[in-house]
Amino acid sequence: MGLDGDPDLSSTEENIMRWVWEEISSSWLNIFLTAAILYLIYKILFPNADNSSAAEPEKPIPPLKKQDMSMSELRQYDGVTEESQGRICLAVNGKIFDVTRGRRFYGPGGPYSGFAGRDASRGLATFSVDDISEEYDDLSDLKPSELEQIKEWELQMSEKYEYIGRLLKPGEAKISYSEDESDTSEIDHEKKE
Repeated sequence: MGLDGDPDLSSTEENIMRWVWEEISSSWLNIFLTAAILYLIYKILFPNADNSSAAEPEKPIPPLKKQDMSMSELRQYDGVTEESQGRICLAVNGKIFDVTRGRRFYGPGGPYSGFAGRDASRGLATFSVDDISEEYDDLSDLKPSELEQIKEWELQMSEKYEYIGRLLKPGEAKISYSEDESDTSEIDHEKKE
């Protein structure tokens, strides 16, 4: 004989359900906690159910053409000016990177927005967002440990962001990159020099 028709089993199920209901409804705290648990389960099972009115994601900006830039040209790519078209670039140790993907950090209102469109080397070496100059900085007065910090930041940037070109010293001539060269890395460029 199966358990389906067992009267003891059905009375046990009723007793368990009655006990659970009495425990849940016995205090406002239990009711609130039960509602919170049910809401969290709903959010886990249906994470995008409430995002029906979410805006469409931004269209990706095409890659920036490889180019060397002076400080004044780099300054245009701060993510705010009309010339930047929303792009954000910064320089680290003489190399320019397109950090537009990191808009949350380097864009307007971000914690590192002071680096946008500038040479961030000194600021990264000294751990200060305020240590940014508008002029070319040769970094010759930095300590060896600070220069090592810059090299580490340069490595991190090269792994995460697109290399654009070199930051030109005052009076230094630009190098024209062909379409083929625009896909080469900064390491390939350094081998040619």
